[in-house]
Amino acid sequence: MAQIHPIRAVCYAAPDGGDVSSLIAPPYDVLDERSKTALLERSSQNIAAVDLPHLPPKTVGPDRTYEEAGRRFTHWLETGVLQQRHQRCFYVYRQTFTVAKRHHQRVGLVANVTLSQPAAAGPDGSRIYAHERTFGLPREDRVKLMRATGTQISPLWALYRDTDGAGGHLLRSIAEQGPPLLTATTGHDQVRHEVWAAPDLTEAFRKVLAGRDLFIADGHHRYSAALTYLADLGPDLAPDHPARSAMFVLVAMEDPGLLVLPTHRALGQMRSFSFEAFATAARDHLAIRPFVGSSLEVLALALPGAGLHAMGLCWRQGRGLELALATSHDEDPLASISPKRDPAWRQLDVAIVQQLVVERICQPNFCAPGQTVQWQFTHDLTRLASLLAGDDVQLGIVLQPIALDAVQQVCEAGELMPPKSTFFYPKLATGLLMHSLADQPAT
Repeated sequence: MAQIHPIRAVCYAAPDGGDVSSLIAPPYDVLDERSKTALLERSSQNIAAVDLPHLPPKTVGPDRTYEEAGRRFTHWLETGVLQQRHQRCFYVYRQTFTVAKRHHQRVGLVANVTLSQPAAAGPDGSRIYAHERTFGLPREDRVKLMRATGTQISPLWALYRDTDGAGGHLLRSIAEQGPPLLTATTGHDQVRHEVWAAPDLTEAFRKVLAGRDLFIADGHHRYSAALTYLADLGPDLAPDHPARSAMFVLVAMEDPGLLVLPTHRALGQMRSFSFEAFATAARDHLAIRPFVGSSLEVLALALPGAGLHAMGLCWRQGRGLELALATSHDEDPLASISPKRDPAWRQLDVAIVQQLVVERICQPNFCAPGQTVQWQFTHDLTRLASLLAGDDVQLGIVLQPIALDAVQQVCEAGELMPPKSTFFYPKLATGLLMHSLADQPAT
């Protein structure tokens, strides 16, 4: 993998016990005006005041909003709200959370990683892979914030293979040695966040991660922004300049707490849609049968093992929902539709929905000339049912989560996944640790 380096981290000057719950935030791109306001009502010094200088996220705001964010961040540093730790070191980051009444823990290594172009081979042949397409405006937004603050505010998230378990064992052993440096609980999801410093294990971590590829899980636009920020500084930077690296949380694919949840689809703007007509149009591609379960949750639980590329279908019938199971007739239903795409990409259920269900079945049969199928995405089955209760959505599609092996295979094939393919849960917190991009003397 690219070289990893200890961090001289910026963090909040935490009170006794290190609880910074009122000061951290979810990633900026999942916030809206209401959630940002709620965070700032807990504390005017919440990191959201800097990390999301304007709304909506992933757009470019006026220059004055970034300038104000930069002034606020500098003021916090000058007055001791934030502090830069003197010692460079790695950190262990643990999240404890509950999904479907089951408790989970996930651990990661917080480290700086030398920047390189996605999929470009490093000195040892290893690579950093991306699986999502990036766009100009979200990248420009993050570059402007980095310039204004001179800091990478929120961490990137990447996965690596840990087949012998050495990485996970080392991280967990540190977390068991004593109380954490920082703790927090995020209110919207009740996730517990804990951070430990690991100043004496630089070589141990480098040995564990030597030669491992990294697969970006979350933060594709922030990684692209870091590359742009570095390029704008010119070619004459010192080899150890902080802008040559980005702060990551590195999590093993084998970690038992690494969860990938599905993102379901709600399709609308199909004014002539009826499920009977849909089933007729789909019969050459899909086997569809009624589902007798009582809810979307039961339907989702029935998908594993139900057949090739099994997905749930739901639509409104009167005041209630009708449910069905759909499976493909063959293992590679996109072979004739997208023969130039890699087989790993063609096996993605989200690709089958996009290219087969939407573009081959729904679009030509149920949309008026000049109109296209309208997409909405949700991780929440209750939200999907709510969308179907309105007039704007005609068909809901319940999907299975994507396997991590599929993510790796698609990346290694040089492909990018369709939008909203992966949902790694829970998100990392913003504001626990930050990475200064200013040139610093070695310590």
